[in-house]
Amino acid sequence: MELMPNRYAGSPEDRAALDAYVKLWRASHAVEVASNRHLAAHNLTISQFGVIEALYHLGPLSQRELAEKILRSSGNLTMVIDNLERDGLVRRDRDEVDRRIMRVSLTPDGEALIGRVLPQHVSGIREVFSVLTGEERDQLTRLSKKLGLALREREQAEPVGAGRRRGARGSA
Repeated sequence: MELMPNRYAGSPEDRAALDAYVKLWRASHAVEVASNRHLAAHNLTISQFGVIEALYHLGPLSQRELAEKILRSSGNLTMVIDNLERDGLVRRDRDEVDRRIMRVSLTPDGEALIGRVLPQHVSGIREVFSVLTGEERDQLTRLSKKLGLALREREQAEPVGAGRRRGARGSA
């Protein structure tokens, strides 16, 4: 196994884990950039696209539900939704059952935009993953799911306040 050169003097297992983390992070970043490059032509940020795509597939959602779906904090999403609303792509309506909740939904202009952008987005993602064989892509899918589920289970089992703070990010 070829490890990334670094100055960390930990055990071989520590160095291998660090190497895997760095490679995963760099690959993830490269995939994100390559897959979303086309969004600028539609005056959309990655977060804005995530919101309109989630609303397209799932229908009206609260801001909290949207934040969970697109992996952003609810607070950060306020400005994203404000800008989409300003541009006429989404609207906010009070929930009919719980008036404290605002539901965000696509407008006809938002639906038309996602209808134009989504096929291009899927094509770009397909192109990104074309460097892998079908078997490699399936293996990546399985390993990513395994890692994500294990970490989610660990986080849910860990009492709040134990160890690292929730949401804190490590550096590497």
